[in-house]
Order: sequence, then structure tokens, then C-alpha cells
Amino acid sequence: MTERFPLPSILLVGCGKMGGAMLEGWLKAGLAPSVIIDRHLADLPAPHTVVQSIQDVPASFTPDVIIVAVKPQKANPVLAELAQRFGQATLLSVMAGRTIASLHDIYVQANPQANPVIIRSMPNTPCALGAGMSGLYAPPNATAEQKSHCNALLCAVGETVWVAEEGLIDSVAAISGSGPAYVFLMAELLEKAGVEQGLPADVARKLARGTLYGAGCMLHTLPTDAQELRRNVTSPGGTTAEALKVMMAPQAWPATTSAAIAAAVHRARELAS
Repeated sequence: MTERFPLPSILLVGCGKMGGAMLEGWLKAGLAPSVIIDRHLADLPAPHTVVQSIQDVPASFTPDVIIVAVKPQKANPVLAELAQRFGQATLLSVMAGRTIASLHDIYVQANPQANPVIIRSMPNTPCALGAGMSGLYAPPNATAEQKSHCNALLCAVGETVWVAEEGLIDSVAAISGSGPAYVFLMAELLEKAGVEQGLPADVARKLARGTLYGAGCMLHTLPTDAQELRRNVTSPGGTTAEALKVMMAPQAWPATTSAAIAAAVHRARELAS
């Protein structure tokens, strides 16, 4: 697990699936007094505050970091509103596709005196359990303190990696941001196949989930390469080898996985416009 640091205060704008997952983890990790904008969240434990709009944020509150976790297509009016109130802000965007340049342009169009520093990140929903995997990119004008604040927030809910080029955040989104869905699909398919082979549904479910959990623990804990771990399970001529013949056929998993990741990256870049 990545080393953890004291958490800064935040203004969280967008508390849906991703924003809510991060908030759940931050509350467990000891978040500094913060304000959450959410129309559906009834209350939060002290010293945190829930409001329904940016206009409702207390005038005395100045967050260390503003987390922008709205849908990419809905970001422009939110940024314009933030610019009016928080011109000199540190923004941590967790939106797929939206580039720093595009977000900066919207911000300064709304407030020509604004000078935001925008850091991009792509976390994933296991953040809610403290098992997230987040990638970050900081532009050259980001200070060490700003990067430290953003890193502390995401280290509190899992592990982090920093990338040297902004465009690589799209690749992070396709691998780890969307990755839990791929694993959940694998669980679905294993359960379905188990039932097709005669197992009771509850037994197939437990076998599939327990197997994915155990394999994930090995990948996370052991330094062994994934390819070697796979080979260690695969006896020549055995049942695993027979299954892998199907899965590893050229037009099966090798081709479809690469195509799926490429499609996710392409979609992320479409969202930039």
C-alpha cells in the first residue's frame, strides 16, 4: 500500500459513483473539514458540510483542493461557476477525456482573472474500500504542495502512479479506471459457465468470486510476473491448458482485450472535444 499522509480539505463537486466512492474512503481516512456538493446526500458527520449548489458553499470556506467529479459532458457550466467563486484554485479533475487545456479555457473565459492549477487523475471505484488504483498527471505549473495534496487524497483510498504525459491518463482510464468492470464481467461469465456445467447458482457465484479474489491477492502480493503465475497453474495437457487454448486463440482474448482497451482510449479522447 502506498504511504499515506494527512488529508487536505476539499470541495467535492459531483458525488456520483466515482465521487461517492472516493468520499467514502476519505471519510474513513480522516478527511480535513470539507464541503460536499450533492443534492441527494442528506447529511455527513461533523466537521463536514453538505450543500446543494456552489452558491451554498459557506463564504468562509476555502478548500485546499476542489475535486471535479461530474460527468465530462456536464463540466463546462460547473467550471464556469467555480471560476467566479474560486479563481485561484487547485482543481483535481477525475473526469475521463477532458484535457487540462480545455478545462482551463472554460475557467478563464468565465473569470479572466482566474489562475487555476489543474491536475488530472483517473481513480476507480475500489477507492470506497481503500483498494483503489489511481493515475495522476500534473502540469509544469503545479507546485510540490499541490501535487502532495492530490497524492495524499488518492493514497488514502488506495495506490497511485504518476505519468509524465497528460495523454497517458487516457490509457490509465482504459486500464484501471474501467478495469473493475472487466473483472466484474469475468465474474459474471464464470458464474454463468458454472451454472451451465451443472453447479447450483450460489455455488458458482461463490467459486467465481472467491477465485478472482484469491488470484487478485496473489497478483497484488507476489512479485512474480503475471505470465509466470499463469504458467504455474497450467499443467501441460491438463484442464487449465485446455481452457486456455480457447481463451488464448489469436482472435479470442489477445485480440479482443487489445481492441477493447483501444476502444476505451479512443472514447476518452472523443470526450476531450
